[in-house]
Amino acid sequence: MEVGSADFPNARVAMGSPLAKSLYGIDGVARIFFGSDFITVTKSEEVSWDILKPEIFAAIMDFYSSGQPLFLDSKSGAPTDTAINEDDDETVAMIKELLETRIRPAVQDDGGDIEYCGFDPETGVVKLKMQGACSGCPSSSLTLKSGIENMLMHYVPEVKGVEQELDPEEDETAELANNME
Repeated sequence: MEVGSADFPNARVAMGSPLAKSLYGIDGVARIFFGSDFITVTKSEEVSWDILKPEIFAAIMDFYSSGQPLFLDSKSGAPTDTAINEDDDETVAMIKELLETRIRPAVQDDGGDIEYCGFDPETGVVKLKMQGACSGCPSSSLTLKSGIENMLMHYVPEVKGVEQELDPEEDETAELANNME
């Protein structure tokens, strides 16, 4: 991708990208994420990488030799979540700028991305969603709390904390795990 990233948490969302759709056609693929110069594929636990890697590699090579566009709707994948809008106050603009310039590049280095979901000025809480390899990663909550939260609180005094937004599927899984404890 020339700019931005794209997260495909399920096959339904992947229909807008011929490559993502092709990768979801492989048994055992659980999630797909496109970064600026990488693809992150998350597998289900039942399948071995030894079986998946050749199929994934073949699907990627077939896609690039086909000449198809990465997206059918020609969206660039540019992040819109951190675009500063006219109605954003100073605090939100500072949060978005930090996310775009300092935090997003660091998270993308680890094969993921981060999406800004909102800021509550009353509680001082920033809502973020982890994507790609960072989504569902056990260390993502540590990254969110120690790295991202500390940086935002340091540069933006109005920020009192950071919370992770989960996809509905991840929310159900987390709730199920909590009920089993």
